[in-house]
Amino acid sequence: MSLDLVKIVDEQNKRQDLPELRPGLTVRVHFKVKEGQRERTQIFEGTIISVKGKGKNVKTITVRRVSFNVGVERIIPVNSKVIEKIEIVRAGKVRRAKLYYLRKTTSKKSKLKEIRSY
Repeated sequence: MSLDLVKIVDEQNKRQDLPELRPGLTVRVHFKVKEGQRERTQIFEGTIISVKGKGKNVKTITVRRVSFNVGVERIIPVNSKVIEKIEIVRAGKVRRAKLYYLRKTTSKKSKLKEIRSY
């Protein structure tokens, strides 16, 4: 398969309803959760600490949140059918592509300065 054909196929398979995702954004991810016959929406809110991959099935984001002083990270495949929508809550100013240093920090050190004009 030529490189141009791969690019065209990737563009066609991308979800159009998702915003541009980058590290430092605080996002709210809506998941479809199936429990028996019932289906409900579960929300996971946190900061994107890394974006990996490009294309159809490869792009993933790592979202981190701290609840009850325990850090929880979820690796989310962006183009998954389980994701209903991703909404941006706020944008943080960052100068790194991977924010793994947030794993070591606590309290105010882990807060990112907000960008107002996002």
